[in-house]
Amino acid sequence: MKLLFPNGEHAPVELAAGKTIVGSTAAAKIVLLAPGIAPQHCEFDFNGHTAQVRILHPDNIVSINGIRIKDKAELKPGDLIVFSEVRARAVAVEKAAPAPVRAKEAPVDDDGRTKVRMALPKYVLRGVSGPTFGKVFPVHGTVTIGRQNDCEIPIPSEEVSRRHAELRLTPDGVMVEDLGSSNGTYVNDKRITRQVLKPGDELRLDTIRFLLLAPGQEAPAARADAAPAAPARPVTPVAATGGGSKAGLMWGLVAVALVAVAAVATKVLGLW
Repeated sequence: MKLLFPNGEHAPVELAAGKTIVGSTAAAKIVLLAPGIAPQHCEFDFNGHTAQVRILHPDNIVSINGIRIKDKAELKPGDLIVFSEVRARAVAVEKAAPAPVRAKEAPVDDDGRTKVRMALPKYVLRGVSGPTFGKVFPVHGTVTIGRQNDCEIPIPSEEVSRRHAELRLTPDGVMVEDLGSSNGTYVNDKRITRQVLKPGDELRLDTIRFLLLAPGQEAPAARADAAPAAPARPVTPVAATGGGSKAGLMWGLVAVALVAVAAVATKVLGLW
């Protein structure tokens, strides 16, 4: 609860829990220097919601909403209290609501893979060899790749320089720049100093390889320039009548010859 003095006899006062003395003496908590105010005029006893006002001497004049207090009375927010000729209005003090308690988040299992940020990046690097195999690195703004731990993409490999290469988003793709590395930076197996990466391009730092992908794009299963496999030639089955027909013809001729020989033999025997 707070007391407001509309005529400026005192600055606004917020009542503290417990007892508060009003009077003209310097020892009072609320000092009012006005005619009719006794050194110890009255006392507030505040419990956090309402206040009891108690007169400290029968001659001291205090009224609440126009009714003079004889001994003590309750003061509520909105009441008008008058100390002799000094007016004050009691108002409620709005307390700030406590911040909501956030539910404790369940622990997340860390399987060692780099997690993609919730804000979907325009491009990601997917590791396809070495210690980065299977890991996905989002590309935001400017990203440094190197062996140092303070790089955005740290690679714990002696093949990679401390600060090997820098990636920077551009309207055309991702600009990759070699930072003077010992083993070089390659795009699609071509050593470069600066070059724009497009989705599907391969970035290689010595033997550590990445693919640049747009979210949702799958890594190619095979190289685009690989020659398509030749279709299998159908096998034509051998006709059932092929070789068999020749054998049948031969045996037919043999049978005819045998019949002819038998006929001749019979005729000869008949003559004998």
